[in-house]
Parts: sequence; structure tokens; C-alpha cells
Amino acid sequence: MRRRSKPSGASAKSQHRKAATPKRRHASNKPLSRGSSAIGKGTEVARLRRELTKALERQIATAEVLKVISSSPGGLQPIFDAILRNAIRICAAGLGILYRYDGNAFVLVAHNGASPTVVELMKGGPIHPHPNSVLGRIAATREVVDVGDATKDPGYLERVPAWVAGVEGDGTHSLLGVPMMNENSLIGALVIFRREIRPFTDEQIALLKSFAAQAVIAIENTRLLSELRQSLEQQTATAEVLRVISASPAELQPVFEAMLSNATRLCEANFGILQFYEDGAYRLGSTHNVPAAFAEAIVQRGPLLRPGPLHPLSRVAATKQLDHIFDYREEPAYKQDDPGSIRIVELGGARTVLSVPMLKDDELVGVIVIYRQEVRPFADKQIELLKNFAAQAVIAIENARLLNELRQRTDDLTRSLEELRTAQDRLIQTEKLASLGQLTAGIAHEIKNPLNFVNNFSALSVELIDELQDVLGSVTADDNTRNDITDLTTTLRGNLDKIVQHGKRADSIVKNMLLHSREGSGEHRPVDVNVLVEESLNLAYHGARAEKQGFAITLQRSFDPAAGEAEVFPQEITRALLNLIANGFYAASRRKAQAEDEDFEPTLAAATRNLGDRVEISIRDNGAGIPPEVKERMFNPFFTTKPAGEGTGLGLSISHDIVVKQHAGAIEVDTEPGAFTEIKIILQRAPAHLAKERA
Repeated sequence: MRRRSKPSGASAKSQHRKAATPKRRHASNKPLSRGSSAIGKGTEVARLRRELTKALERQIATAEVLKVISSSPGGLQPIFDAILRNAIRICAAGLGILYRYDGNAFVLVAHNGASPTVVELMKGGPIHPHPNSVLGRIAATREVVDVGDATKDPGYLERVPAWVAGVEGDGTHSLLGVPMMNENSLIGALVIFRREIRPFTDEQIALLKSFAAQAVIAIENTRLLSELRQSLEQQTATAEVLRVISASPAELQPVFEAMLSNATRLCEANFGILQFYEDGAYRLGSTHNVPAAFAEAIVQRGPLLRPGPLHPLSRVAATKQLDHIFDYREEPAYKQDDPGSIRIVELGGARTVLSVPMLKDDELVGVIVIYRQEVRPFADKQIELLKNFAAQAVIAIENARLLNELRQRTDDLTRSLEELRTAQDRLIQTEKLASLGQLTAGIAHEIKNPLNFVNNFSALSVELIDELQDVLGSVTADDNTRNDITDLTTTLRGNLDKIVQHGKRADSIVKNMLLHSREGSGEHRPVDVNVLVEESLNLAYHGARAEKQGFAITLQRSFDPAAGEAEVFPQEITRALLNLIANGFYAASRRKAQAEDEDFEPTLAAATRNLGDRVEISIRDNGAGIPPEVKERMFNPFFTTKPAGEGTGLGLSISHDIVVKQHAGAIEVDTEPGAFTEIKIILQRAPAHLAKERA
């Protein structure tokens, strides 16, 4: 029993080999199973690698397009070229074309690989596609158009020109068209072609859609950037015009020049004109970049334009609305040979014209007109910009008008203030003269009484001395006593003679003071200047001859017949002229007395001259002239160069006050020592406020 339970080692080994045999057979089949699995895994890896490569290529292509978009924010052409180049490469196509759509027609904007014949056909102008063409189907359905074999497509079978050109001109057979959509709006199409019959896969369709979306993003970015730039340019232009307005509030020409320059530039016009509207006619205000022939015609026409009834500016005047002409050659005014319209088209080359009125409180004050030398209507934003400039022009005109009125009002107030100050000075001077006259008259009267006693008793004392000498002649006295008496009476007579002489001089001074102290200036009225000077000259001459025996002087007169009248106080002006003439007499006579030349002839010349709203009176003598140090002080009160007893120093001072302060005139002195002295009085014909009222 124990032997059965414990077999020998040999039999155990044999059993172990038998049991192991099937396992070895299974093991012998295992290498074949591992080889089959390795092949399957290799195929999967290859597929994954291909997909990874394609994905990488798509990512690289997308990255390249995005890079171009970021580096060309304002230019679409590089972006379109990059999109087509990568779409053709990644989708294994032969050629591609990208179109823009404006809601009515397609326009070719980029192509890659197409034959010149097809390109010329596509670039011939806006494409209005056949309904069965690729573009026609995209425009109608906004869906992808996938054609596996173009020769079997209804469009080709119907001999649609675009199909025929593609198949027979470029040899294209398979094609794929993808719409470019911005939200719900079709803005373009991206189409790629193969020259063999090989339909595009779903993956390639998805990729082309991605490229189309990138093109839409680029277009939208460019549009937004363009709008931003336009807005910035418009704001900059507006700011520039406002700056010019603020810098030149009263000068309109710089404002209009800046306005027209910016308007033509931002609105893409060739030239512009601004005109004012007055009484049914337009007056030229400013121009910018006007063609030479047209500018010359405007000059020859004259500053005013009275447009005919068919002229566009007549429509603006009638409707006070903007006028937008797409093609001036189609205008009735041009077709009916309106002269102004002929000049605009033939000499200015204008085709599209935009006229915007300048309105103030619904009143037409002018118009801004910009011209294009091609048929291309202005965009709505450009029209709004020009309307904005027109409003600014009205503001500038109104500002200038208000500023000019303010300046005129300020000038009027300034003149009124000056007139009030002058009137005040005149009143003060009149009061001073009146007070001085009263004081002088009082003093003169008080002096005159004792002076009369001195003069009278001096003369009487001389007579008494004569009587004393007669009495003493009968008295017996020795010679010494008689000689002493004679000497005493002679000395006493000499003293009394001097008292009489100086008393008479003092009496003359008192009389002169009384003359100047006469109360009142008389009536302020118009007088004939020539007559006034002539009377003063005669009065002074005869007075001098009566006062001084042997007085002689040559008088010369040069009166301007146009001197006319001036509103003055005749009595005061006569007093001033008498003082000046008397000084001239004195200077000429004194030079004659001191002259070694016996042929010297004292001369005094009086002249008048018309100065328009003023008149000039000149008194010229050929005396010894006035030294500079004396000229500076000659009008000071009580200053005189005459010997004691011959002048009071009041004549020239009073004359200056009468002319300058009382009459708001002027006194000018021209002198040459040893030759002459000429004093000119310049008087206003009328006070400023009276002259203004009469004007």
C-alpha cells in the first residue's frame, strides 16, 4: 500500500512530461499569434501618425493664417493669399478662388493656380452668377456646394459659361465651394478645384469651412479697424477745424481752408468749393485743389454765381437739403447746356458731386460742394462728415460775426469813453479857466486901483517938481545951494519918470490879465477857418502898430479853399491865435533889431490846410527860432524868455489849454534856431459824437 502511494521517481518524471506535452504544443503555436497582433498595432500606429500629421498640418496652416491676420490688420490681400495657399495644400486641390459678395454680385479678390484666361474672365467686373453655377447656388442656399464630377453637373450640361470655362479652360473636375457668412449675411465665397475626379472628404470640407470662417474674421477685423481709423481721422479733422476756429475766431479764411482740405481728403474727393448765399446768388468763399482751368473760369465768371433753374445749387437753395449727384453727365442742367454745369464737367472733370447746405435757423447761408472726377457715389458716413463740417462752418461764421460785433461795440464804447473823458477835460479846463479868470480879474482889479494912484500921483509929482523948480528959481541962494537943489530935483524927476514907465508896464500887464480873464467862452458853433485866421491876423497886426510906433512886418497868407468850417469856441480860438501871432511878431521884430543885415525883412506867414475830418492852421515867423531847452518848457505857465515887463508867460500856456484841452486839438512846434519857428494848430471839424451822428 505504501508503495502505491509513493511511486518511484522515474514514473513521476514520466507523468510530468506527459502532462507537459500539451503545454509545449500550445507554446509552439504562440509565436504566430504575436506576429498577427503586431501587424494590427502597426497599422493603427501608422493611421494615428497620419492623423497626427494631418492635424499638425492643419494647425500649422491655421497658425500661419492667424499670424498673417495679426500682422496685416489693415490689409486683406495677404490674408486671402495665405488662406488660399494653405487650403489648396491641405485639401490637396489644384487651384482656388476667393470672392467678395456685396448682396448683389460677386467680385474676385484673390486666386491661386487658375489659368490667366479664367482669371481675366472672373476679373472682368462684378459677377452676377447663373443659378446653376457654384456661386449662384451659394448665393441662393448659403450652403456648401460639393461637386464630385463637374462634367456630370447640370450646370455644365446646361453649358453655363462659368462651368464651361472651369472644365474646358482649366480642366477642373471636382470642386468645393464654401460660403463666407457673417452671422446671417453672405459676404463671400471660397472655392477650391481639382483637375481630376476625386471628391473632397468630410474632413476637407470642415477644414475649408474653417478657412472661410478665418476669412470672415479677417474681413470683419479689417472693417472694424477701417471704421475705427475713419472715426479717428474724422475726429482728428474735426478737432483740427475746431482748433483753427479757436485760433482764428475772427478770421474765416483759415477755417474754410482747413475744412475743405479735410473734407476732400476724408471723403475721397478731388476738389472742393465753399460758397456763401446772399440774395439769390452764391458768392465764392474758399476753394481747395480746384483744377486750373476751372479756377480760371471761376475768376472770369466773377465773384457771384446766379445759377439757372436747373442748376443743382438752385435745388439746394429751394429745398435747403443736400444734393447728391451720382453722374453729372446725366444731369438735366448739363444735358441742356447750362453754362455753369458745362464748366463743372468739361473744365473741372466732375462726375459725382455732393452739395451740403450751411443752415442757420433754417436760413441758407452757404453751401459746401465736393467733387469726384469719377462716377462713385459718396458713402453715408462721408455725407454725415460733410454735414458736420457744414455745421462747423456755420458756427465759425456766427462766432466771427458775434466777435466782430463785440469788437465794434467795444470800439464804440472806447470811443464814447474817450469822448466823455475829453468832455470832462474840457469842462474841467473851462472851470479852471473860469476860476483863473475870476481870480485874475479880482487880482487885476485890486492892483489896478492902487496902480492908477501910483501912475496918477507919479505924473502929478513930475508936474509939482516942475512948479517947484519955477518957485526955486525966484529964490536967492548961493551957487552951491542952487546946484544941490537942481541935482535933487533932477534925481527926483528921473525916479518919478522910472515910476511912471514901470507903472505903465504894470498897467499893460494888468490889462492883459483882464483880457485873459474875460468870463465865458462864448458860443460853440461852426466858423469858417479861413475867415477866423484872417480876422485874427488883421486884429493882431493893427493892434501891434497902434501899440508900437514904427512897427512893420510882411504878412503872407496861404489859405486852403477846402479848409471849410470847424466847430469851435470862436472867442477862445481867436485868443489863442492872437497870442501865437503876437509872439511871431515879437520874434521877427526882435531879430530885425538885433540883425546886422539891414536887408533882413521880418515876415509872418499864416496858412490853412484841409486834413479831411480835421483842419490845420499854421503860424510861421522868420525870427531867431527856439532853442531845444526853451521848446520843452514854452507851454509851461508863467515861463517866458522876454525881458522883465514885456511878457507874463501866460500867453502860450493859455493857448495850449484852449487848443488841446478845450477843443481836443493838437499843437505842434517846428523850429530851427536862427531861422524860423512854425506853430501848427490842428482842430477837429466837429466833436466825435457829432461827426458820427452826421455820418
